This record gives sequence, structure tokens and C-alpha cells, in this order.
Amino acid sequence: MRSSIIALLALSWTNWWLTTDQQGQRLFKQQKYQEAAKVFQDPRWQGTAWYRAGEFEKAAQAYARASTPQAKFNAGNAWMLLGKYETAIEQYDQALKLRPEWKEAEENRAIAEARAKMKESTGGDLGDQREGADKIVYDRKQDSGGQDTETAGEQASSDASIQSIWLRRVQTNPADFLRSKFAYQYAREEGQQ
Repeated sequence: MRSSIIALLALSWTNWWLTTDQQGQRLFKQQKYQEAAKVFQDPRWQGTAWYRAGEFEKAAQAYARASTPQAKFNAGNAWMLLGKYETAIEQYDQALKLRPEWKEAEENRAIAEARAKMKESTGGDLGDQREGADKIVYDRKQDSGGQDTETAGEQASSDASIQSIWLRRVQTNPADFLRSKFAYQYAREEGQQ
């Protein structure tokens, strides 16, 4: 009985002194991403929490409520992981309208285009492969506190550097990376002919 009262008082105190976004940040730092996403009011924080929870469609919907270039970029990333390449391209286009010549958005848009072309050429059937990531891995060493992230200060001047940036940004299995790499190269070759 006494522990119930203490728990109730602690919960009341949290609701009294912390905003919903501050409560969400606490949950986020504890890696309780789904709980945090349900608490957050800020769409960027909420989208990031859903993204970390692996709920990419909910993440994209949350990011859609924000109008920043980073939110559009992150929504594109979420749609890309869901295999919705046309929608991802639209989001990257919106990000580029708001922030022209953004290298990361241009690179991700090119990869989304290449994947869309590959999906078209195979009739939407990728064999026994599933679309999307098999496993989602986050780099805990470079935690940005849940804010929108992007690779800072990197200049992509060749295919090798683009692939290197993409590999660091999207951590998935090597088969998915190689499939997107070859699709990207194929799309570039088709565009040059």
C-alpha cells in the first residue's frame, strides 16, 4: 500500500513539473522509444522515437507534421526503409526545396531512384528477398539526443565516397547495401547512355 502511494506521488510529480516532451526525452534516454513516441508532442522528437523503435511508417507520419528540411529528409529515410521509393523521392525533393544543394539528400534521392528503377525492372519482385532492413542497428556512441541527424562536413566526389557515406548512415546487412550499390551504378550508367 505504501509503495503504491509513493509511486503515485512520483508519477504526479513528473506530470506536474515536466512537460510531455521532457517526459518523452527521459524515456528516450532510457531507450524506451515506443513509450517516448507516445508521449512526445514535438513531431521531430516523436518521429525520431518511432524511427528508433523500428516503426518507420509512424515515424514518417510524425515527420510529415514538421516543415523543416531535416524532417523531410528523415521522412524520406523512413519511407526508403519501408520500400516506398517514390514517396521517399518526394520527401527528398521537398527537403531539397527547403535546403538546396544538400549533398546527403541528393545522394539518398539518387539511391531511392535507383531502387525504384530496380523494382520496376524486376516487376516489383526481388526474389526471395524482403524489402527493407533485416536488422536495425544504431550507433550509441554518436547519440545526438534524438534530434535530427545528418552527416556533417562530408563532401561526396566519387561513387566510392557516396557508397561509404550511405553505408555509415544506413546500417543494414551487406546484401541490402550491395543491392542498392549495384542499382545505383546501373541507374547512373543508364542515365549516361
